[in-house]
Amino acid sequence: MLDQVVAFLCEADRLKTVQRANLLMDLSRPENSAEHSWHVALYAMVFGVSDRAIAMILVHDLVEIDAGDQPIHLDHDAVALRLAEEAGAARIFGLMPDGAVLADLWRAFEAMDCSDAVMAKRMDHIQPLFQVLQAGAPLPDHVRIVRANLECGRAARMVQEWPEAAAAARHLLAQEALPDNDLARRLAFLAEADRLKSVHRANTLIDGSRHENSAEHSWHLALYALVLAPLAGPGVDVGRVIRMLLIHDLVEIDVGDVPLHSAGGQAHGSAAVQQAEAAAARRIFGLLPDGQAVEFLALWQEFEAVETPDAIFAKGLDRCQPAIQNLHAGGAGWVAYGVTLAQMEGRVGAWVEAASAELWAWLHGRLASHFSAR
Repeated sequence: MLDQVVAFLCEADRLKTVQRANLLMDLSRPENSAEHSWHVALYAMVFGVSDRAIAMILVHDLVEIDAGDQPIHLDHDAVALRLAEEAGAARIFGLMPDGAVLADLWRAFEAMDCSDAVMAKRMDHIQPLFQVLQAGAPLPDHVRIVRANLECGRAARMVQEWPEAAAAARHLLAQEALPDNDLARRLAFLAEADRLKSVHRANTLIDGSRHENSAEHSWHLALYALVLAPLAGPGVDVGRVIRMLLIHDLVEIDVGDVPLHSAGGQAHGSAAVQQAEAAAARRIFGLLPDGQAVEFLALWQEFEAVETPDAIFAKGLDRCQPAIQNLHAGGAGWVAYGVTLAQMEGRVGAWVEAASAELWAWLHGRLASHFSAR
């Protein structure tokens, strides 16, 4: 079973190369569909959406691996696109033994046939609006697209469904400051989170085309938790694990990624790094309304402490995903740091085995084969 599940997770890596029409908030490059999925899931978490709705968001754009992204302002053949997405869903979810479960989540999201799907779709439609409007100097063409979307496009329904968000968008369109309220604080936090898409990690995408960033890594990890849930031990709440993984790397906005195999005073896990990350957590989560700031900070601290069943499973996946990435990318990241099998066993094995002995046994066999062939 694990061979098939990992094949699906590795195929999902390709979503990181699907470009969208909108840009990062610093206007440096187009956003991709993996980091968009992460950001939408974070929106959902901030605005109190259910675990099932978040699961829908994690898988909602996977069909774009085959069908591509369709910008809302461009004409397209709706029937042809629907057929392409259905074919993509059949192929991609078909890689999984229980892929029908994920396919059902995707179809429910597309149909908006339940309250969870309505909320998930709402997050998917609102994130691109504020992605444009909260940028420092939004592009005029993008502002026009947002205005049209709010007036007569798919986001027009927000006036009835979510009038506070629609009002906030109108303030920003008029270049007015948002009222000082909880919504504005949540949007400020979500805008700051966009910066995680520019934090580069040591490992590359599986195709070797570039280094992975921490936002798409966080999405991929959340997807790992969703599909590897059957391996979780007693007492693990996988929905809570997914939420933990969505926020676990936000401190890297301030601190940067610290590679697992780095050395010296600023090495992974050093006292200096821990202090810097704790300060970053207080600043970043402090952007949220007070009660939510406390909640998110506590969840991040729980992940870092690795003492609860949820944190143990989350940390094990956080060690597992980069190892699988490296295995399928030929081990380029390990070569750069001179990593050995013994180091992988010590730095990765204990964490993955604590999360799932079955997962570690599977991974260790493949690591041993890789390093013995070098």
